[in-house]
Amino acid sequence: MDTISLTFEMSVVLGLLLFTVVLFVSEIVRIDLAAIAVMVLLGLLSQLPGLGSLADVSQLFNGLASNAVVSIIAVMIIGAGLDKTGLMSKVAALILKYGGNTEARVVPIISGSVGVISSFMQNVGAAALFLPVVSRISVRTGLPLSRMLMPMGFCAILGGTMTMVGSSPLILLNDLILTANKSLPEAQQMDTYGLFSVTPIGVGLIATGILYFMIFGRWILPTEQKAGDATSGRSMKQYLKEIYGLKTDIFEITIPEGHPVEGQTFDDVIQRYHIYIIGSAYRGKTFFAPVIQTKITTPCRLAVLGREKEVRFMAEDAGFTLHKKLDVFAEDYAPTRSGVAEVVIPPGSSLIGKCAHDVVFRKTYGASMLAIHRGEETLSLVATEEHKPTQIGEVPFRAGDTLVILSTWEALTRLTKDRDFVVVTTDFPREELRPTKVGWALGFFAIALFLILFTDLRLSLCLLTGAVGMILTRVLDIDEAYAAVSWSTVFLLASLIPLGQAVQTSGTAAWIAQQVLVWLDGWPIWSLQVGIAVMATVFTLIMSNVGATVLLVPLAVSIAVAAGGNPAVFALTVAISTSNSFLIPTHQVNALIMGPAGYKVTDFIKSGGIMTVLFLVVSLTILNALF
Repeated sequence: MDTISLTFEMSVVLGLLLFTVVLFVSEIVRIDLAAIAVMVLLGLLSQLPGLGSLADVSQLFNGLASNAVVSIIAVMIIGAGLDKTGLMSKVAALILKYGGNTEARVVPIISGSVGVISSFMQNVGAAALFLPVVSRISVRTGLPLSRMLMPMGFCAILGGTMTMVGSSPLILLNDLILTANKSLPEAQQMDTYGLFSVTPIGVGLIATGILYFMIFGRWILPTEQKAGDATSGRSMKQYLKEIYGLKTDIFEITIPEGHPVEGQTFDDVIQRYHIYIIGSAYRGKTFFAPVIQTKITTPCRLAVLGREKEVRFMAEDAGFTLHKKLDVFAEDYAPTRSGVAEVVIPPGSSLIGKCAHDVVFRKTYGASMLAIHRGEETLSLVATEEHKPTQIGEVPFRAGDTLVILSTWEALTRLTKDRDFVVVTTDFPREELRPTKVGWALGFFAIALFLILFTDLRLSLCLLTGAVGMILTRVLDIDEAYAAVSWSTVFLLASLIPLGQAVQTSGTAAWIAQQVLVWLDGWPIWSLQVGIAVMATVFTLIMSNVGATVLLVPLAVSIAVAAGGNPAVFALTVAISTSNSFLIPTHQVNALIMGPAGYKVTDFIKSGGIMTVLFLVVSLTILNALF
């Protein structure tokens, strides 16, 4: 191997790398802005004498059209399309059904599921598809996104090591081995790896990742949660307690078949026990705000709003079954779909002088009225420490009354167009789910997966086929598609690509590799393998994992042959270790989850540092045990 000397151009690239790391860690500016600034600086430096080959300015912005970046854009749109149909809400409900509402059970289910999925599709695709699922689980359980997205993202990366098609380096590995064989004597020829040759390594790494966050998550994961403001649509329990002092919650009860209340109305039960019946379910059909004059037919389930002690008393007194948590109504009353809002009766409203019963409020507006705030007084069916219960359904409306309602966001959107109300709550989801489009969404998702797994088309083209198909079939419109893309993520990744190319084309990467090899000269075989793994880990943080693999596999094979080691194992060590990308958010998955969870670079250093060491220990141990 020819000796590589450090040139002025390499020194500049090393300086840029150091400058980038300082910007990322210090967060003097936003990380995406830092990446853009480095890309611009790289282009300007290439205009100086002696640095002309640092970057090709005519291709400086080609990262925005790279296969990886376009793939991320497409998979975000596909994920938004699946979410638009309500499919992701059902997946979230299924996870909560088996995982409950605790972090210790939810996180392993999410992380394990993403890990398995990412073994057959690009890890950023698996992470992007589960991002809306985790978001909905967060608002339904109250668990901060920051406690769930990092375990999910790390396991998506780890899942790429489960099969030979799970990550780009492993896909390339067999081709690189065949190329290396041409220069090796017959006795040292390497065999290629089968689809599931690396599965034990991947399983071990995913299990390690899950156990790591289960055991140490309470200390290494951030706990900050963004709070909404006074005009935001919020969850019912939090809102009523903070604003009106109403200590209530939603409970689910079952009225058994043949119960004596059959034939009575919901209003009869409401008046008797001073609770709200805000939902009903009968023969598989649910009603969000049933008319209170509806007669009870058994067996049925009811969603009841009230104080816990009063609901428990009602269940015991009447012989109803009180469930531990929402089941049938879990999705209907999730904060992603409904919540508490405030509307004001303006002067000139046709409702003045009428009461809720007169206008059949629930049937007309699709919402349940929980309280009337009038001056300094709050009227509610649920008693507070200051006020006795009031039959608010019979209270005539006055101009200026603020009605506290429990409504779906879709129904609240309609109220914003009704002149009889002024909707005070402004920050709430105004989207309409399109369940009728679920067939189209699943169809084009399946087409994209088929193209990825069974054709040689570029990944970006496969995914864009699915994304464009969803737009053309109106699963979501083009504006919603644009809104689904995290452009900060796109520019972060696109801006780092030229720097990675400069590290490789300038010879900086080869020079660094040479220095490491000189340092490792004469070491035992096992330590050489560790050194190769560490080098691959470092390289994948500063350049693409594909570039690191292409550069290091030939070097690793040469080292193994010279030291008497197994060249195939050394090559596989490189391909596996290029997935060890947890320290800084340069990996596509880490960049994807950084914004929604509000992570800082220091969060990745804190959590990813230990994960990096665990990855090296577990992967090398299993790899040598197998091969």
